[in-house]
Amino acid sequence: MSNRNIVDVVTIGESMVLFQPMTEKGIKYEPLFTKALAGAESNVAIGLTRLGKKVRWISKLGVDPFGDFILSTLSGEGVDVSHALREKSAPTAVYFKELKGYGDPNVYYYRKNSAASKLQPSDMQDEWLENARHLHVTGITPALGEHTAEVIRQMMINAREKGMTISFDPNLRRKLWDDETARTTLLSLIPLCDVFLPGVEEAEFLLGKHEIEQYGELFLEMGPKVIVLKLGAEGSIGFTKEEKVEAAPYTVSQVMDSVGAGDAFASGFISLFLDYYQREEQTISNIHLRQALERANILGALATQFKGDWEGTPTVKEIEAIVNGEADITR
Repeated sequence: MSNRNIVDVVTIGESMVLFQPMTEKGIKYEPLFTKALAGAESNVAIGLTRLGKKVRWISKLGVDPFGDFILSTLSGEGVDVSHALREKSAPTAVYFKELKGYGDPNVYYYRKNSAASKLQPSDMQDEWLENARHLHVTGITPALGEHTAEVIRQMMINAREKGMTISFDPNLRRKLWDDETARTTLLSLIPLCDVFLPGVEEAEFLLGKHEIEQYGELFLEMGPKVIVLKLGAEGSIGFTKEEKVEAAPYTVSQVMDSVGAGDAFASGFISLFLDYYQREEQTISNIHLRQALERANILGALATQFKGDWEGTPTVKEIEAIVNGEADITR
């Protein structure tokens, strides 16, 4: 098998068209909107591609201009979209984001009965995971439709049978399903992954209130080899059976838009996890785990500095310059 045919990461999930008011008037009063691509899995796909990884993105889109826009945008960023499906009887989803000038933005989803919500096991193809090293999934896709949780579960099982590593970001969206179903479904998927990437609030939602160290221990007992706990402005912490590793935050002066920060964090971590994870021993050294956490912290922080979910995501050259303290020559 030629290295040129190897795909570093496969990810599956819904991408939508994002509309945002052009000014700060808010949705009710603003007549003009910008249009962009958005979606947790495609955010990660673009982030990893800019960090030098080959990524295959899978989803189901409507046969409509919005679906065409999503495919052209992702392929233009270097993401392999050749396995994406189209659905004539359902539309591509859209959503609106409204920045308030304080706190997190308001988000309004229009994704019920979307094409991606129609994903089902009969859609799955062996080629989806062909020549791939790693699968990344989130907890959003299982919430979308009647059979989408089954699809994600089977994808994880298939990836494991192929010897791939798997990362799972719960990416909790409580607007999409009731708490009991969300908690039960997400907990059932954790044993199928190698890397679990919750935030503190998500950890508390899944397990109740505990000390930070206890979250690491409890999640490791479920089966993952690495737990990556996102601490927001306090940085992040990684847990393996051997050690706990902390990484300080990358400090920014202000937060413009926090949406997409977790996806940027995930792409940063996965990019180095793929380079350093020792598959035979099923572990990663403390030094390399810290490096992956530090890169993740940088990408997560930088994602808060621009509107949009992914447009400002840095390249590997830009990240290395930040890590090395190098300044760009701009003129």
